[in-house]
Order: sequence, then structure tokens, then C-alpha cells
Amino acid sequence: MNPKQECKKLINSFKYAIEGFISSFKTERNMKIHILAMILVIALGVYLKLKLIEWCIIASAISLVIGGELFNTAIETIVDMVSPEKNPKAKLAKDISAAAVLAVSIGAAIVGGLIFIPKI
Repeated sequence: MNPKQECKKLINSFKYAIEGFISSFKTERNMKIHILAMILVIALGVYLKLKLIEWCIIASAISLVIGGELFNTAIETIVDMVSPEKNPKAKLAKDISAAAVLAVSIGAAIVGGLIFIPKI
């Protein structure tokens, strides 16, 4: 593969990832909630003048939550595709995937509380 083709392939991979993110945002209520929370946290962080290390921790927590929600959406989509009828194992897979996002979100809220509460 020549360098021009490799560059186009790389650009397309970013394009597809952005399309996936936008699709998740448009179709998933919880992604909208996570993005709103992210915007509020960033605004509060700017207002409270967080230190660099605090921003690094907040950015990591945000990335985990958004990434978790994207994985959850992908898992739910695949489960719906391979098992369109009601199936207890399909439900279990979807419930566990959602629980993973909940666990990461609770962890992120605790981290946010530890950083923001003392400053407020």
C-alpha cells in the first residue's frame, strides 16, 4: 500500500469513529446526559481554576465514562442484531454492559466530588 492510500485509510478511520460518536449522541439518551455532565464539569473546572493534575484526573474520568457508554451502545447494538427476540442471556449481557457504565460513572462522580467539594 502506498503512503497516499495509507493516509486515506487513516483519515477514514477517524471519520468512521467520529460518525460512531455522533450516532451514539443522536440515538442514546444516556450519552446526551454524559455529554451534558461533561460540559458542566469542564465549566466548573474552569470557574474554579483547577490545577493541571486535577484536569488530568477529570479528563481521565470523563474519558472512561464516555468510552464506557460507547462500548455499552456497541454491545447493546450487537446483542439486538444477533438476538432480536427476547432472550434471558441477551438481557443479561445488556444489563451487565449498562452496569459497567454505572460503575464507571459512580467512580467518576466520587473523583469529581473529591476534587470539587473542597474547592466549593
